[in-house]
Amino acid sequence: MLPTAARRSLAGLIPPKIATPGAVSSGTTSARTAQVIDFYSKLPKGPKPSSERASGLRGRYFEGKNASGKPLLATVGILFLIGYTIDYNMHLKHHKSGHH
Repeated sequence: MLPTAARRSLAGLIPPKIATPGAVSSGTTSARTAQVIDFYSKLPKGPKPSSERASGLRGRYFEGKNASGKPLLATVGILFLIGYTIDYNMHLKHHKSGHH
C-alpha cells in the first residue's frame, strides 16, 4: 500500500493536528494534550454493536432466540411428499393400460 493511501485510510481514526508525538509525549499537560484526551474520551467504548441483522426467513427461523432446524426439516418433508405424489401418479398412469 502506498504511504498516501495508508495515510488517507487512517485519517478518520486519528485527528492529524491533535495527536502528534510531541504533544502526547511531553511531560506537562498542555492544551494539545487536553484536546487529545478530550477526543479519545468521546469515542465509544466496548465492542461495536452489530448493525447487520438478518431479515426474512433466515432472521426469523435460523438466527436469534427462536433459532431451530424445524423449517429445514419441514422443507425436506414437503419435498419428499411432492416427489412421492408425482411418483405414485406416474405409477398409476403405467397401470392405466393393464397390469405389469
